[in-house]
Order: sequence, then C-alpha cells, then structure tokens
Amino acid sequence: MADRSRDPQALEREIERTRQELARTIDELADRANPKHIAQRGAERLKEEADHVAKALGALVRPSDEAKDDVDDEEREGGQLDRRLLLAGVGAAVTVTALVLWRRRRKRR
Repeated sequence: MADRSRDPQALEREIERTRQELARTIDELADRANPKHIAQRGAERLKEEADHVAKALGALVRPSDEAKDDVDDEEREGGQLDRRLLLAGVGAAVTVTALVLWRRRRKRR
C-alpha cells in the first residue's frame, strides 16, 4: 500500500535516475571490456614493472656513496655505460617476453 501513496512524479524521477545510473554502469563495463583499453592497461602495467625492475637493477649496479668518492671520472663514465647497457638489456628482455606472451595468447583464441 505504500507504493500507492507515493507521488507518480517522484516515481518517474527515481526511474529516470536509475536508468541513468544503469547507462553509466553499462558504459563503464563496455569501456573495461574494450580490447584496445585492455591492451593499453596491460602495456601500462608492463612499463611500470619494467621501471621497477630497472630501478632495482640500477640500485644493484650503482656503487655506494662512499665508493663513488673513490672512483675517478673515467671509471664513472664506464660504469654509466655498463648501467645503460644493463638497463637496455633488461628493457629488451621485457619487450621480448611481452611479445611472446601476447602471441601465445593470440594463438589460443
């Protein structure tokens, strides 16, 4: 009996609000399920992981502050070159791994 006492205009407003919320939810789900957006999110996660790995490896390669004072300029330049090569190798390994996983996933479909 409570439904009969409600104002019809209030019911219409509530129905319209519910429709709008449903439309937003459907749009959000469609956006999440869009293959292009899924790939972009995966690429972003991969870049973040590669950045974390690069930073961790950089910390391992980088000499401590005390050792830096003892190293002359020539050794510093060589160390930076070694670090760059290491980071480039890590980047290449991450890229190759991502491509292999992507191709495997694509073949399964």
